This record gives sequence, C-alpha cells and structure tokens, in this order.
Amino acid sequence: MSIIARVARWAGATCVGLALASGAWAQGGQPPIRIGSTLALTGPLAATSMIHKVVGEIYVEQLNKRGGLLGRPVEWIVKDDQSKPDLARTLYEQLITADKVDLLMGPYATGAILSAMGVAQRYHKVLIHHTFGIPAMAKYDMQFPAWSLGPNPGTTVPTTVLKALAASPKPPKTIAIVTSKFPSVHFMSLGARGIAKKMGVKEVLFLEWDFGNLDFGPIAARIKDANPDFLWVGAIGLEGNQLLEAMHKIDYTPHEHFYLYPAPGPMAKSPLAKNAMSVTLFEEHPPFTSAPGAEEFIKLYHERAAKAGIPDPTVEVQAAASYTAWQILEAGVRGAGSLDDKAIAAWIKTHHIPTITGNLRFDGPNNYGDDLMRVKQVQNGHWVTVYPKDFAAPGATLQVQ
Repeated sequence: MSIIARVARWAGATCVGLALASGAWAQGGQPPIRIGSTLALTGPLAATSMIHKVVGEIYVEQLNKRGGLLGRPVEWIVKDDQSKPDLARTLYEQLITADKVDLLMGPYATGAILSAMGVAQRYHKVLIHHTFGIPAMAKYDMQFPAWSLGPNPGTTVPTTVLKALAASPKPPKTIAIVTSKFPSVHFMSLGARGIAKKMGVKEVLFLEWDFGNLDFGPIAARIKDANPDFLWVGAIGLEGNQLLEAMHKIDYTPHEHFYLYPAPGPMAKSPLAKNAMSVTLFEEHPPFTSAPGAEEFIKLYHERAAKAGIPDPTVEVQAAASYTAWQILEAGVRGAGSLDDKAIAAWIKTHHIPTITGNLRFDGPNNYGDDLMRVKQVQNGHWVTVYPKDFAAPGATLQVQ
C-alpha cells in the first residue's frame, strides 16, 4: 500500500476515535475545552501531516491524564484541509463560527498557516503554529511560532548549512539551487542564493517548479548537466524523494545534497538518500533527549507512529516541533489561568517557555526568538545531527562523498 493510501485510511479511522474518547469523558464532568485545527490529511503534504496528527493525539491524551486544562478535559477537533490553503481558511472559519471551538492550533505548512493566521486575526484568536517558514509575513501580534528559525531565516538558515559544509574536508566550490515555489521553501532558497554568493560558492544552476509538480525528470536532467559540488533542494514533503528517484533513473548521484523540508521518514529510509542533509530542531539522540518530557514522548511516539504506518517511527524535527506547539499552548493557558485569547497572548509574550526543542522566547520581531536550527544528515538509514558540534549525535560528523 502506498504512503498516500495509508494516510487516507489512517486519517479516516482516527478522527472518529478522538471524538468518541472525548465525548465519553465529557459526559461525566465539565464540558471539554475544544481545540480546533486543520491538517493536510490528504494531498501532497499528507505524508508529513500524519506525523503532526499522531503527535497531537499523544499530547491531548497526556494532557487529559494530567487533569486537562483549567480542570476540564480537552477535545481536539481536526479537519482535512487537503493540502489547500484556501480550504484551510474556510475550515478555520467553520471551527470558530460553527463549531465554536475555544482555542486554535495551527495547521501544517506555511501556506495553510498563513491562511489560518488571517482568520485568527479577524476573530482575535491566539494561533500557535509549528511549521511557518517566513517570519516577516507573520504580522499578527497573537500568533506564536514553535518552528524556531529566528526572524531572519533567509539569511541565518542557509548560513548555518553552508558553514557546516565549509568546515568539511571537501568544501563545495559550486552550487545548484532547485526549488518548489511553495512559499517557505522558495523564500529560503532565494536566501541561499545570496549566502552562497557571499561565501564564494559559484551558482551553476537555479531552477524553480510549481508546488504539486509530479514530473521531476527534466529537473534531474538539468542538475546532471550542471553537476554541482553541492545541490540545495527547496523541497517539501515527498518532492525530495521524487527528485532523488528521477536522478537515479538517469544514472546521476548528487555529490553533496540538502533538502529543506522533506518527509523525514521516507527520506531517511530511501536507499538513494545516503548522506542527504536537512535542518532540524530535535533528533532522537543526546543532547536533545535530555529535555524534560522527551523520553516519555519518544516512547509513546514510537508506538503510535508504528501503528499509523509512518515509515520511520522515530522522533525528529517535525514531530518535535508539533509537540512544542502544544507545549506552548498549554503553558499559555495555564500561565494566564484563562481561555481568554488576549490574556494567553500577553502571558506568552512575556515569558520564556521550556519545551523539548529548547527554552523559547517570543519577544523578537513578529514574536520570533532565536534561530535554533541545526544541520542533520541521513547516516545508516537514520537522521543524526552533525552540526554544530555541541548538538551532534555522539561520534557523528558530516559525511561527504
């Protein structure tokens, strides 16, 4: 069964289970606090969204075992935005006006989050989100990011990646940048062009494709002709895997290759992804695993992800960012002692919040704090952090061809 088919079957089964479990509890006590969100349960972003679905289920279950919020159980209402930002906008309107949810949780991926942010602003609702990639567009003062890439990721993130390569035994002299036009990956890839030039790495190819593209053969051919020392791929979801397969079909293997927001399990498990790089906030090794609550979450995620058919049931950046978003929301409600959105926002803005991805602050531009992104690499079928050294997995270093 394909990944997409597994996602569709799994999503349909679990939505009913969530509603039944919450309803049974609510009958015996106070009405539940209802948290509404959408996820791309179908469409091109579904392979990564299923990670966020599993994480949300785990967190709500843990929250209810601790007594819920403000003495009330918590119910999570999830709707399928089908990987379409316009549909996400409509569904968030429904969650607020028809479903009358108490709180919001953001969807997956920048386009849908931006749509949800507009709705949240119209109704003066707090929006916690976990994967927004263009901080300069986050103008709403009651939105808060769990994706800790700082206020200027177009500069800081590619600088981190290229510094990691510059410190390797074979620093690249040429770069090819190919990218989806999906908003966040396109924005970051444009930033990589400027940083590469500044660091003296010659650009030999720049190529774009429309999000949702399924034909990567022509792109692979252009990459092969350019034959760069380093290939930067602004890919989201399964696009990275599709490009790898297209390059393999024409007998081309990239020298050093980087994928911005891949579907982590399929990428790690692909035999074509040896030494592929990406960025991360958390991987399942020290020092990340020493964060409070990390070990319990890892254990639960292993069990649930395996049952959901996720290819790599280990906790990595997507799962950790999603868990962090829920930690921020819980901290805001408990800190404010209220479901009032303005009170929650005011508390979050003025406090540092400990999460499994770090001690986060929200007092920078557009409520962004520090850039906590590190570089990871696929080694022996698993993602491991390789840069900077203080966050590298024990004994791990950047591997080059």
